[in-house]
Amino acid sequence: MDPETALEFVKHGATLLLLDVPQYTLIGIDTQMYSSGPNFKGIKMIPPGIHFIYYSSSNREGSEFSPFVGFFIDAKASQVIVRKWDLKEERFVKLSDEEEERYSDAVKRLEFDNQLGPYALSQYGDWKHLSNYITKDTIDHIEPIGGEITIACESEMVGKFCNTAMEKTLAEQLKNSKFSTPGKKSQNRGCYYTAIPRVVKHKGMCSKELTDLNLDKTQLLESILMKEYGGDEDALLAELQFAFIAFLMGQSLEAFLQWKLLVSLLFGCTEAVSAVLKLFCSQFIKVMYYQLKCGFLKNQKDTGAKPEGVSALLDESWLSSDSFLHHICKDFFSLVLEAPVVDGDLLSWTRRLRVLLEESLGWQFQQNGAADGIYFEENDEYAPVVEILDDADCSNT
Repeated sequence: MDPETALEFVKHGATLLLLDVPQYTLIGIDTQMYSSGPNFKGIKMIPPGIHFIYYSSSNREGSEFSPFVGFFIDAKASQVIVRKWDLKEERFVKLSDEEEERYSDAVKRLEFDNQLGPYALSQYGDWKHLSNYITKDTIDHIEPIGGEITIACESEMVGKFCNTAMEKTLAEQLKNSKFSTPGKKSQNRGCYYTAIPRVVKHKGMCSKELTDLNLDKTQLLESILMKEYGGDEDALLAELQFAFIAFLMGQSLEAFLQWKLLVSLLFGCTEAVSAVLKLFCSQFIKVMYYQLKCGFLKNQKDTGAKPEGVSALLDESWLSSDSFLHHICKDFFSLVLEAPVVDGDLLSWTRRLRVLLEESLGWQFQQNGAADGIYFEENDEYAPVVEILDDADCSNT
């Protein structure tokens, strides 16, 4: 980039000024990560819009790291966002309005320019694919009190929702001192995610009706869209993106569990494929494609040094062949790719997602009927719903 063009990006882009950052601190923005050096003071040339900032403090040698802390920002053109490192709390804190204005003026005079790392604009397209539905309203609605997302505040709620082997492994990691901060409580610090029921139950419904409702979750999706999102399909996709980013970049297990619930709900809507929600299904599959593509490549795309063990929560077991994602993708691919009539856009993105999973993970989605070797763990909510009927049950069916 020539100097004149770079200067324009500096002036019109947002700047994140980070003061007193200890050396070796990991600083991330969107899909990019840096290890701070002695002169690091932040990031410049940030495109206006939604971004996710995350960081992990280090010991003096740069060999051990604290849990990640992350927060979303809605950056404006030429805006300067200032944070200062608090040695006692080991986190970034806001300054007073007067101090922030003073530092902001100094940034605009380019006094910190040589100490600011440039935002890697070549990776901005990847970030937009991950966050294009997220708005300031999304952030305001979901973010926790204080805005900071961290697994250090999640240890109390994890055990209640861990069903699979992978989730239990992550829960065990929380007991390790590296991922648990004494004194921090999860209440009032978690995100305000939408409640998604794992199993649908309605009084007065016979077992066959309940089974049908749980096997095809289209009615549940329509109900949640109206009740929780006011019919705004983009708002649901925004929450899906928010949760994935908080999980992948911020290493939040709470975010992973919410992402899992939303993904399971949307992949479970078989009727929606050929109904009025078919466009929404196409948008969802497109979001999933870019999320998983980014997840597979994240380690290769990090900028700067990333010490071994930092991404312990992104264990490959969550993408193993007996994971929940393999189960629901297998059924959904079969539904779409074998349907006699299907929307062209949905078919195209479904094929791309299947190829991505097959080439990146070696998964196979051959459809061989009931005896295809699918394994369900005990108490797995993705196992088939068992329907028990008696003479009085559903007498009209």
